Amino acid sequence: MNREPLSLARCPVSRALRGLVFGIGTTMAGAVPGGEIALGPPAGQVELAGLPDFAQLEALGARIGAIRIVNRNIFDTTNPAEDKLLFRAANALHPRTRARVIEAALLFRSGDAVSASRIEETERLLRGTRYLYEVRIRPIALRDGVVDIEVETRDAWTLDLGVGLGRSGGANSSSVSLQEYNLLGSGIALGIGRFSNVDRSGSEFQVSTDRAFGTWTAIAFGQASNDDGRRQVLRVVRPFHALDARWSAGFSASLDNRIDPVYRAGQLVAEYRRRENLGEVFGGWSSGLVDGRVRRVSIGLQARDDAWAPEPGRVAPPSLPADATLAGPFVRLELIEDRFEKTSNLNQIGRSEFLPMGLAASAQLGRSAGVFGADRDAWLYQGAVSRGFEPRWRHRLLASASISGRLSEGRVERQRLGAQAQYYLPHDHRRLFYAALSADLLTHPAPLDTLLLGGDNGLRGYPLRYLSGDRRVLLTLEERFYTDPYWFQLFRVGAAAFLDVGRAWGGDPVTLSDRGWVANAGIGLRIFNVRAAFSNVVHLDIAVPLMPADGISRVQFLVRTRASF
Repeated sequence: MNREPLSLARCPVSRALRGLVFGIGTTMAGAVPGGEIALGPPAGQVELAGLPDFAQLEALGARIGAIRIVNRNIFDTTNPAEDKLLFRAANALHPRTRARVIEAALLFRSGDAVSASRIEETERLLRGTRYLYEVRIRPIALRDGVVDIEVETRDAWTLDLGVGLGRSGGANSSSVSLQEYNLLGSGIALGIGRFSNVDRSGSEFQVSTDRAFGTWTAIAFGQASNDDGRRQVLRVVRPFHALDARWSAGFSASLDNRIDPVYRAGQLVAEYRRRENLGEVFGGWSSGLVDGRVRRVSIGLQARDDAWAPEPGRVAPPSLPADATLAGPFVRLELIEDRFEKTSNLNQIGRSEFLPMGLAASAQLGRSAGVFGADRDAWLYQGAVSRGFEPRWRHRLLASASISGRLSEGRVERQRLGAQAQYYLPHDHRRLFYAALSADLLTHPAPLDTLLLGGDNGLRGYPLRYLSGDRRVLLTLEERFYTDPYWFQLFRVGAAAFLDVGRAWGGDPVTLSDRGWVANAGIGLRIFNVRAAFSNVVHLDIAVPLMPADGISRVQFLVRTRASF
């Protein structure tokens, strides 16, 4: 049996010739019977009956032997339900993810001691990619304290030639795009498209990879040419890719020039030109995962240049914030607890999910000073904390809070404080009660700083940006229904009955829209295309305002795509 560690070619010249990412212009791993790509022991490997699980193997002190990667195509044509002409054609047209791309994402190697938590984290990382929709990691053979492991994945359809239509808050949006999330099986995402929404229309281009140069370096570039300006984003980061990762470094930069609207009671009342340029370079260190916790320290430099100006030919607001340039060093601290719970039928339909139940906290303190090119001295601060709780069996509560702002000349400026709680109570595997409560507060905001509520961000029965102020509260109650049928072996379907209650109040009279507490009720359909990398959950909602006012439609129809139920 082959127990040699799986590895990429070690020759530096060979690595350089591979270019930006894995696989472009390289020889693919060989195909084996059954339509799978495999590395490791031959396809005839027999699984031992009654094999211990990974936690038991770790307790026994087992080490990892051969690693077999089995990457299956989108549809299983050995299953009569999927042995259809359309599905066979999709398999034939789809370039499968290269085995070396999957291998590079593994947090374990041949020769390592078995770690159940590291294997579970690997599954979370693999499931987090757009181009894989099924992942299973299991032991397949055990001899003399050495266990062979199989990593079985199934690809998602990654080519999106789409026309998108949406409606929320009484406003329509549309897009036409060509997006490939896994170019030639390499893990590269590449896309071009045109879009139009209530604020602007334009064309955009983006390319990204999480495995540049065969490493954990992530590179992303995006550019948009809009009818009101341009936006460019570049990011090159070697992140803390795993809980036990020891270092991180990178830089990011973005340039954004656009026209921003000012709304009051859902009506456009003014517009202005906004320029926002950001940059950051940093390095971070960690001692890794110790006693179930991770501590990280990062230091770096950041710069921010903001400018506001009236736009010729547009109605300008009465006042605009003063231009500001902030630049200087920062230090960031992070604490993460390794506690995740694997579940399903919460925010997705019929798909494994990992709830972060452990403590996660971060705090960042920076100093803006003239020596770094800033136009003012200030302390810049931000922080966040979250944790999951289990008040009773099967009850899940996720709580989080955040703060950001700056301290200049002894005065707090533009501070934002927010908190959120999400509660999940499954009745059974098909029904779940969900509740979410969020609150936000602005302290000493700049002109035009405001918090919004409307059909596009929580109040589904009202126009977009209907309420505004420097304080905001939103309560959402949902009864969710999940169905078992797997329509055409493509779609999972669910439904929801919901109630939204919210209010925004206080702040600048120019933007303030305080209608008191408002509420809406409604029902909706949820459609999830499990096989597509670009498929989030499609929401088809009908919402009725319970406290209607003049000029508001008695019924709101919403068509949206969201990341969750």
